[in-house]
Amino acid sequence: MKLLKLGISALVASVLLLPLLASADDWQHGKKLVFDTSPTGVEIDQDVNVLPVLVRLHSGNFNFSEAKPDGSDLRFFAADNKTPLAYHIEKFDAANELAVVWVKLPKLQAKATADSLMLRWGNKDAKAADNSKAVYDESQVLVLNFSEEGGVKDATGYANNANEVTGVAVANGPIGGAMAFNGVARVVVPAAVSLSLKPSTGWTMTAWVKPDNLVGASLLSMGSLSVDLAAGVPTVRFGSSAAAAAGKLQEGIWQHLAVVYAGGKVQFFVDGNAAGEAALAMTDTSGDVVLGNGLRGELDAVTLANVPRSAAYIKAFAASQEADSLMLSFDAGAPAEAEVAYFAILIGAVTIDGWVVIALLGVMLILSIWVMYDKTVTLSRYAKSNAAFLAFYKEHAVQMLQPGSTQGAMLKNMASVKNSPLMEAFELGMQEIAVRFKMQDAKGQAHGLSASAVDSIRATLDALMLRVSQRLNSGIVLLTISISGGPFLGLLGTVVGVMITFAAIAAAGDVNVNAIAPGIAAALVATVAGLAVAIPALFAYNWFAIQIKNISSDLAVFCDEFLTRSAELHND
Repeated sequence: MKLLKLGISALVASVLLLPLLASADDWQHGKKLVFDTSPTGVEIDQDVNVLPVLVRLHSGNFNFSEAKPDGSDLRFFAADNKTPLAYHIEKFDAANELAVVWVKLPKLQAKATADSLMLRWGNKDAKAADNSKAVYDESQVLVLNFSEEGGVKDATGYANNANEVTGVAVANGPIGGAMAFNGVARVVVPAAVSLSLKPSTGWTMTAWVKPDNLVGASLLSMGSLSVDLAAGVPTVRFGSSAAAAAGKLQEGIWQHLAVVYAGGKVQFFVDGNAAGEAALAMTDTSGDVVLGNGLRGELDAVTLANVPRSAAYIKAFAASQEADSLMLSFDAGAPAEAEVAYFAILIGAVTIDGWVVIALLGVMLILSIWVMYDKTVTLSRYAKSNAAFLAFYKEHAVQMLQPGSTQGAMLKNMASVKNSPLMEAFELGMQEIAVRFKMQDAKGQAHGLSASAVDSIRATLDALMLRVSQRLNSGIVLLTISISGGPFLGLLGTVVGVMITFAAIAAAGDVNVNAIAPGIAAALVATVAGLAVAIPALFAYNWFAIQIKNISSDLAVFCDEFLTRSAELHND
């Protein structure tokens, strides 16, 4: 309950503060950045949540003269062109028309081309909103980009800044600045609780690496743990144990290396692609994080997370950082106010539990539609047949009330009245009268209906009316279940979805509207589905109730009239 209250408070606060942060209408210029995770771009086979993506700006895709010289009027919005996204400007060089910006993408859909974000600029009154701490999730404990002024600083909220830097800053790395090592230089980040790694929860290390030679070197070490290059082969060591990749890095070129530890196994990725795996036993480790021991070459964008990232995350993370990446590009032809596929966004965010509820509601909807179709056809057929029977009966009532009459025989051959409940009651009543007349013939008595005979026929017709009523109301219970159960089932799906969303937010430690909104919106889809089932069923139920009442009333009136006229005509 405490967690739920905290999540609700954070949601309310985020929503109330949102208008103060930014409004897309305040910016004069905009461009749409689209993501392609299908085979035509960079194929990502699983959805990725909370992904820092790199946006490169240059004279070919951005007009620097329209923005403020320091880039402080840059803003990034979600696909709806309204929800602001956290971002961090690593480099903004208006003179040379180059900039690199990290943007927090709440979710990247797998094998899709529907995801996008909006870049806006051109607001002279805008204040800088750069916030590197908000770009990364709670599990990201270290991000060193080597582009900050005043030392090597951690871009995450943990502020694990280096206290020893003997490497040489390089202006042109694969992203922004980089750090060069000469074999004896190193970068040291002092030990911190946040940097401790546990094999039970796993960890992930990524870096851009450019080795000048392929001799042995340490890229990153902490206590007994070390990520090395052993003759060019990425290798993880813990004490005397080691796990190596399937191949070597190349000398003299930048490559993106990722190392993931989970379940006693190390996985290696080079440029986002799997590069082997091996078993490795390790225990909890902590201590100073040391970069570049014995390395001759350069490092950039070194990151460390205390969770294992998925292969899809690694591939998307690496692909977004590549120059001229096929995964993301500016859509020059799309206007800034391009229409957003809201429905696709909602459907993509629905969780498994939500789909289960929606599937159940879908079954209820199909059953309701069948009942509505069946009852519409049946009641329409009954109404038309009743009308045809009454028209004929009113004209020939006296003759028809005589057993064996020609008019009665004609009625049986009329196709227009064969489905009439009134016809059914008339035939049953005449059968009862004929039976009594036959008995009277056997006794040599005159034809007539006694009071007891009329009561007996009335009981028979009452039983018929009950059976017809049951037939008319068959299946209607499915509509009442849809009316009452549909909204509650949808509400259950929404509540479970909201709970999961808040639990995920609490686990990630990332409370902002961008993280909350997709989950809440998707959870509400279940309620909408419940209402979509209940509302048509409600209208149909009320309409059927009126039609059934009318047919039942017509049947009751006819039975009374039939008995009265029969008793009068065949008075004993």
